[in-house]
Formats: sequence, C-alpha cells, structure tokens
Amino acid sequence: MGPIRTVALFAAVAAALVSASAASAQGDFPNRPVRIIVGFPPGSSADIAARVIGSHMTKSLGQQVIVESKPGAASSIAAAEVARAEKDGHTLFMLSSANIINEQINPKLTFNIARDFAPVAKVNTTAIILAVHPSVGADDVKSLVAIAKSKPGELNYASTGAGTVPHLSGELFAVRTGVKMLHVPYKGSPEAATDLLAGRVAMIFSPASAVIPHAKAGKLKLLATGTGVRLGILPDLPTMAEAGVPDFETAIWFGLVAPAGTPRPVIDKLSKAVMAATAAPEAAKAWEPQGILPLQGGPDDLAKYIASETKRWGEAATAAGLKK
Repeated sequence: MGPIRTVALFAAVAAALVSASAASAQGDFPNRPVRIIVGFPPGSSADIAARVIGSHMTKSLGQQVIVESKPGAASSIAAAEVARAEKDGHTLFMLSSANIINEQINPKLTFNIARDFAPVAKVNTTAIILAVHPSVGADDVKSLVAIAKSKPGELNYASTGAGTVPHLSGELFAVRTGVKMLHVPYKGSPEAATDLLAGRVAMIFSPASAVIPHAKAGKLKLLATGTGVRLGILPDLPTMAEAGVPDFETAIWFGLVAPAGTPRPVIDKLSKAVMAATAAPEAAKAWEPQGILPLQGGPDDLAKYIASETKRWGEAATAAGLKK
C-alpha cells in the first residue's frame, strides 16, 4: 500500500472513530444526575428559573436534574467551578447578565466566558422597569428626557448597587438619550424603592417585582420596560424602543452553559431539553406573575446573544467609569 493510500486510510479511520465517539456520547448521555450550578441564593430568580426547567428536564432526559446554589462574588464562584468541571454535560451553569457585567469590571476573574463555556440554550429574562416618583412630573420617557436635559446632573436615580444590571441600565439610558444623571446605589431593591417612595430619589431602574405593587397603589409611575417585548402583566407599559430609546434591552437574563469542550451532540441534547422546558405551560405560569418571560434559543442563538450583551454592557461599564 502506497503512502498516499495509507494516509487516506488513517484519515478515514480517524473520521469514523470521531463520528462513532460523538454518536456514543449522545446516546449514553446522561448516565448519571445532571447538576445545574446557580451563583445566587435559594429563592433567587436564578434559582427559581433553574428549578422550573430542571423539573421538566428530569423527565425528558431520564436522569435527575439537581439544582445547587453556590452564591458569592456576583455569581463568579459558581462560574469558576463549572469552568473547571468535566466536559461531559453533567455539570451546567446558570449564566446571567450579572456574569457579563462582572467580566467587564473585574480584572481578577479566573475564567473567560467566551473561552471557558459552551452555550446550551437561553432560559428566561426578568424585566427591568424604569419608574419615577410622581413629583418628577414625567408622564412618559420623552418628557423625562426633556426634564433631565433641562437640569443636567440634578436628577438622581436609584439602583441595587454599583455594577449591577439596574445601575448599568441607568448608565446605558444616559448614553442612549444624552442626559446626565446622578447614580445613588443601594444594598438592594427594597431599600432603593423605599427612598424612591419617600421622594429622596427621582427615579429607579428596578426588577419588576419591586415596583409593580407601588405603581398599582398609585405611589410610583412606571414609564417603560427594558425587555424587548411588552410584559403580559403590564400590557400597556411600552418597551424602551417603543418609548423612543433605541438599542436598549437591559433585562436580567439567564442562559444555560456547559464547560467548553463538551461534545456538540451532548450540547444539542441538552439544548433540546431546555427549550422544551421553557416552552412548557408550567414555566410561563410560574414566571409571568413575576415579570419573567421565557426565552427560546439554542447554542448558536445564545452565543450571539452573549457576544452582543458583552458589547452592550462593555459600553455601559465604560460610561459608568467601571471598565476594567
């Protein structure tokens, strides 16, 4: 046998082995419980999202899906653990916009999202809402922008802390509208909402659940949602785009990822299970009252979304003077 034919034979055998290995990986997976690691405490939106989809995935995959909460360092402790896990699909991470932001402002992370994780599927998005105190006198986003431009740097806005999604939502709003505002960080949404109700701050970018009850009581005015579509529980509330602020989508979102190098057949099987879970009626029933919307999108969709969000939040972090 000549050298050319020998090389061709070896190449064919190698290709067959790779194909067989991929098929085997898909056929055997999962062969033990699958863990979803969440970087926030039990009862958090990330934990709730993971448990809803985990219950459905348990049935479709034929193996128990276990949710483990490992909070700390803005979800980076959990992310670092999954980045080091076996590349077999049995350990997954609930990635969120918090991780994207943290990567922009924290130079000491031991992992890189694009390099160390393989996207699996989108999960859901939690609405961020722009609300104002009635004393501001703004009835919509357009009038708020006009008021802010007439008083540059005088209007202040509350957030749940420096470097959070609500904080950078405010910075992105300033970039997109050309206004100047003063940021007032709080430890969490309850404290921020309390000062907004008292009129000590003019407005807030907040998770929906923290402001909807006060708006229904007539104590706050909701101007827009940062989600790309209107909320089912607030059908009359416009999106930022509808309100005249383009390229603004700052909801807290979640997506499932695996360690980089996980076989694509395994990724595809997981993705199919996740998308079936987020499309299930029980997901919408559990999430909608909290202003949470299910998302649909496989590995390639999530990869593109991560890239676009990295660009978006990088710009917002730069504007806030937080870029690493």
